Amino acid sequence: MQKLVVRGYALSLDGFSSAPGQSLENPFGKDGLAIMDWAWQTRTIRSTFGQEGGTTGIDNDFLAKATDNIGANILGRNMFGPVRGPWTDEDWKGWWGPNPPYHTPVFVVTSHPRAALPMEGGTTFHFVTDGIESALQQAFAAAQGKDVRLGGGATLIRQYLRAGLVDELHLVITNKLLGSGERLFEATDNIARDYECVETVGSETVTHVRLVKKDRT
Repeated sequence: MQKLVVRGYALSLDGFSSAPGQSLENPFGKDGLAIMDWAWQTRTIRSTFGQEGGTTGIDNDFLAKATDNIGANILGRNMFGPVRGPWTDEDWKGWWGPNPPYHTPVFVVTSHPRAALPMEGGTTFHFVTDGIESALQQAFAAAQGKDVRLGGGATLIRQYLRAGLVDELHLVITNKLLGSGERLFEATDNIARDYECVETVGSETVTHVRLVKKDRT
């Protein structure tokens, strides 16, 4: 059975997944990129962006598995870029350059329509304007039996959590303090009822936590 999963999603020690003030220069908000310091050091991430070297071990192993059996991705509008409102200028094609790291169909949940955007390496961005369930249905169909990865941001993940649609979450708790920003678990009282922690693994830099939806049959 296909699953909707969150993998490698980093949080600050005080519970934020990004800082205020997102801009072209600051995709995670002002100083928010600090919660990704652990990832940039790994061999998996460095190779993803065409760089050599990098660390192996626990953090790298988790990131290497993050794309296992993933056939499509879902993103929120702010994860695609800093542009707000109608797409008056469609020159913006994402943070990642001509060859994004997804290599699958990607469904961007937005309020503003835009034509599908094919990129190099097998990534095509599809812009979904009729809600999270429609995006998930389209992603499952495009994934052809594989799982779908939900990439964030926090607002979008919360919507899927409240709807009970997320099957697994792999969260990465860092030692960074952001002080403000987007809290992943804001107003998600169903988490304690519907999910259980099945794995906790600490590395030298972060703690990996894996939650799965309880079997309520």
